[in-house]
Amino acid sequence: MMQKEIKLPKIAEGVESATVTNILVSEGDAVEKAQSLIVVESDKASVEVPSEAAGKVSTIKVKENDEIKVGDVILVLESEEEEQSTEGAEEKEGEQPTEATIGKEVVKEKEEEPKKEKVSEEEKTEPKEGTERTAVKKEEKKGEVQPVAGGKVQPVAEKEKQPVIKPEEEEKAGEEDRVTKEQEIAAAPNVLRLARELGIQVNELKGSGPEGRILEEDVMAYAKEIIQGKGRRPVQEEPPLPDFSNWGEIEKVPLKGIRRATAKRTAVSWNTIPHVTHFDQAEISKIEELRANKNHLAEQQGGKLTVTAILLKIVAEALQEFPMLNASIDVNGQEIILKKYIHIGVAVDTERGLLVPVVRDVNKKNLINLSVELTELSEKARKGKLTVDEMKGGSFTISNVGGIGGTNFTQLIYHPQAAILGVAKAELKPIFIDGEFKPKLMLPLSLSYDHRLIDGADAARFLRWICDVIENPLNLLIDE
Repeated sequence: MMQKEIKLPKIAEGVESATVTNILVSEGDAVEKAQSLIVVESDKASVEVPSEAAGKVSTIKVKENDEIKVGDVILVLESEEEEQSTEGAEEKEGEQPTEATIGKEVVKEKEEEPKKEKVSEEEKTEPKEGTERTAVKKEEKKGEVQPVAGGKVQPVAEKEKQPVIKPEEEEKAGEEDRVTKEQEIAAAPNVLRLARELGIQVNELKGSGPEGRILEEDVMAYAKEIIQGKGRRPVQEEPPLPDFSNWGEIEKVPLKGIRRATAKRTAVSWNTIPHVTHFDQAEISKIEELRANKNHLAEQQGGKLTVTAILLKIVAEALQEFPMLNASIDVNGQEIILKKYIHIGVAVDTERGLLVPVVRDVNKKNLINLSVELTELSEKARKGKLTVDEMKGGSFTISNVGGIGGTNFTQLIYHPQAAILGVAKAELKPIFIDGEFKPKLMLPLSLSYDHRLIDGADAARFLRWICDVIENPLNLLIDE
């Protein structure tokens, strides 16, 4: 039996590390080839890592919550497969080396040779040992003497060591450097302060004032260009945090996995997309009646007819009426990309953070099939079984927090999509109808949209269209 190291393979494009969330085997266990060994969670999905060979688990090299990189050893197997391949190699040992083999060995020997120091042209032309110039050169190399004019030499001190710069000193130096650079720029202090508050690098601006002086109008015009997608968005650096331990006990928890991915995505979304949110509400008594009457059809197939499932179908119909909300903007290419498919992501709250599985071709499926598929995807998300592909390709997103509570909320667009629908908790409200107040169950809705692509009037029409269908659901939602 030979030992075989099982390493973390590349689990998704662009993923170089992952967090171990579960270890599925123990030392001494016999495993089959392709049997799952551990579960890892990257910033894209949760994945089971299979064994490359059959054998017995000798040593487990990782533990839960470890952050491991692609190529790191997960565990060591005692495997017969490795032994067989090794035996085959031993049989070849007696064979005569071929020309190709000899070539490889020569290359290997050359690689193992220590690299020779390059000889400068000056050294090549140096006089031989024993001359006065050679003696000077030798002393110069030792750092004891240095040639000066007239052929004489004088002693010099050894090369001073580079000082060690502490992080706080480096940070202070960087801040002083930034202030110095700002002082060199022709702009008043109030203009510099405005640029800093907006996250704009003043050295990127062209001043319109006398002698190129930067004015407040220049800063505001540049900020407007960024919002309209014409200018380059500045990269804002996080200011350093204070030492919170000065005021009490603290605990530091690594930012990793889904939480780290969420932090990156939301920052990109907020810094890239000019968000606007429109609010509306819909009376849902007929939706609740539909759920009560048709839920058994979904349950027969293992699903559940929820408000989110119904909204999936309604939103798909709305996106066909308003295609700009199913688009993306390519600022660099100066194009609008209109998607002919309708794949809707649904935000799912899990113990590890927010995951967004995608229901594909929503417009081509009936309500019962959507209910079943959404139930399956939600369960996979909560159990950490979603694949990377099941979270890719969304063209619109729905986020329903009604089961938790709240009257309304604004939500971040899932970049590079154009919009996201937020759903809060339905509430019984007095609605004035035909001269009197009547109690109605109202569902708060919010639509966050990319103002570069979508005007406020179009966003209002889109959300009102959805509200109208909620208040008068069509039978074709079930039958088609």
